[in-house]
Amino acid sequence: MARAATTSDVFNAVAEPRRREILTLLVVKELPVGDIVALLKLDQPSVSKHLRVLRDVGLVHVRRHGRHKLYRTNARAIRPLHEWAETFEHYWSRQLNRVKEHAEARMRHLAEQTNSPKEKR
Repeated sequence: MARAATTSDVFNAVAEPRRREILTLLVVKELPVGDIVALLKLDQPSVSKHLRVLRDVGLVHVRRHGRHKLYRTNARAIRPLHEWAETFEHYWSRQLNRVKEHAEARMRHLAEQTNSPKEKR
């Protein structure tokens, strides 16, 4: 099956790490391109390209404030990503519980070995 275009698919759009960084910044507050460039230490054309992709798939909103465009995360559009990832929470929780149980069993075993009387030779 052919991969969806980055500009039309939310999942492909967020697959790019820089776009996820931008989304994370924009959750905190609305920012102009220049601030994003400075905070992420990226070049302006690259940030503008990433913002365009994020805007095209609906993950960011833009509004004009004087001469500036201010960008912010569109939480409503991110919700399907969250819901999809949430389907794996049961798996992650189960795996973490297994690791915890294994570590606790190992600690009990080590404690038993240290506290058991040593055999006489």
